[in-house]
Amino acid sequence: MNFDQPDGLSALLQRLQLHAEVYVNGEFCGPWAVDTSGAKHMPFHLISRGEAWLHMGSEPPRHLTSGDLVFFPHDDRHIIASDSLCPAEEAINVDSQLNMGPITQMVCGFFEFKNKQAWPLVEALGSVVILDLSAMSDAPQVRTVLDLMIGELSREQPGHYAVVNHLAYLLFVEVIRQQIKVGAIQSGLLTALFDTRISRALAAIHGQPGRHWSLELLAAETAMGRSSFAKRFNDMVGMPAMQYLVHWRMQEATHELVKTQRTITDIAEQCGYESEAAFRKAFKKVTGRTPSDVRKAR
Repeated sequence: MNFDQPDGLSALLQRLQLHAEVYVNGEFCGPWAVDTSGAKHMPFHLISRGEAWLHMGSEPPRHLTSGDLVFFPHDDRHIIASDSLCPAEEAINVDSQLNMGPITQMVCGFFEFKNKQAWPLVEALGSVVILDLSAMSDAPQVRTVLDLMIGELSREQPGHYAVVNHLAYLLFVEVIRQQIKVGAIQSGLLTALFDTRISRALAAIHGQPGRHWSLELLAAETAMGRSSFAKRFNDMVGMPAMQYLVHWRMQEATHELVKTQRTITDIAEQCGYESEAAFRKAFKKVTGRTPSDVRKAR
């Protein structure tokens, strides 16, 4: 295993600056209803004990029980409540005054890509992902991550906040892996990152964006012919390989412009451009902004 060149998904998550955080671990009883959408994050909820109901628009309510993980990739409006009847607006996110009845323990958090320039990694996912973790005997690692998370939250030892957020990061990766495994994602960048051949080309692009890649060289990374590679890459990722290379280079350039003091000439060379003028032209075409504008706006 070559740790100097991480796999395509790892490199992508690093550049998109995936952040995960748990902000609620609480007990709910009496009539209650919560809606955590609208913050431009990707919220998730884990029913660690008891039961609840998920309400989303005109869809029928969905019963949630202990072990269910609910994830909203596109921050869709949702209500998780104690009753199968959708609550009134004025009853949402209000502390219940009735401390009686069945208790539901729920862990709430969110995933977020801090790199706002990035194209959506989760575009192929549906409006809601529900995993019944209690029934996932073929994925014990997911259950292990959640057990560790719940244990840290209940003990509240020094450092538990940092540990829980790192575990939430692991949880995101496992959710993506499971969605690929069960066939919930049929196309898009995520599928390509799990493809045994195209993932090699993506790892090469992500790991060495400044190399003078050609279609032939990328095809060689996958042990495929030029034409078959070009078609497979375009079909899976949704854009030609050389176009994806340019987009990724601009992601790298944006990061360097915002996070470092390196000259534009140095950044251009790092991204595989022999002249600053060629780099500036490509950057403006892809991002709609000039490198100087991005640096000034940071």
